[in-house]
Amino acid sequence: MKKEFKALAERILKKSGIDRPLPQNLNFKGMPPIIFLQPYRVDYIHSYGQDSPFFLGIKNQKLLSTKCPNCGYIYGTPRTHCMYCGLECVWFELPKQGKIHTFTVCHMGSEAFLKETPFILILVEFDGVDSLFLSRLKGVNPEEPRLDWIGKKVEVRFKKRSPTSRKVSAADVYFVPVGK
Repeated sequence: MKKEFKALAERILKKSGIDRPLPQNLNFKGMPPIIFLQPYRVDYIHSYGQDSPFFLGIKNQKLLSTKCPNCGYIYGTPRTHCMYCGLECVWFELPKQGKIHTFTVCHMGSEAFLKETPFILILVEFDGVDSLFLSRLKGVNPEEPRLDWIGKKVEVRFKKRSPTSRKVSAADVYFVPVGK
C-alpha cells in the first residue's frame, strides 16, 4: 500500500506546477495547483475525563452508570450531573440483563465498524432504569431483522482483551439474546 501511494504521489507531483517558470505576464489561468508530499503523524493522548469510571468498568467487565441521589433519576448512559436537578450523580452497576426497546440495522458505519456491516444497534431498557443504553446486538442475523426482537431479553457481553491491554472502548460492550 505504501509503495502504491508513493508511486501515485510521484505522478501527481510531476504535474504539480512547482517546476514551471513564472509567467512573465503573471497570468496564472490554467496553472495546476502546487502539490507537495508532506509526511504527517499525530500521537494523541486521549482522556475519558469524567467518563473514566464507565471505561474502567468496561475494562473490568462491569456495565456502570449513574443515578441522582437527590431526585432519584437513574441513567442508562452515565452522566456526571443530573439533567433535572443538577446535582452530582453517583455510580452504580447496571443489571446484566435488559430488553430491546428498539433496534436498527446499520449498513454504514465508522471505520471501527466497517468490517462488521451490516450490524444492529439497539436501545436497551433495564428494569428500574429511567433512560436507555445504546449498544450493538450480536448473535442474530442482521440480514433477517424481525419485529419480535422488540421486548426480547438480552444480556451484556464484553470484548475480550488482554489483562495488560491499556485500550478500552465503548464498542467493547455489546449484547446478545439471553441464552446465546
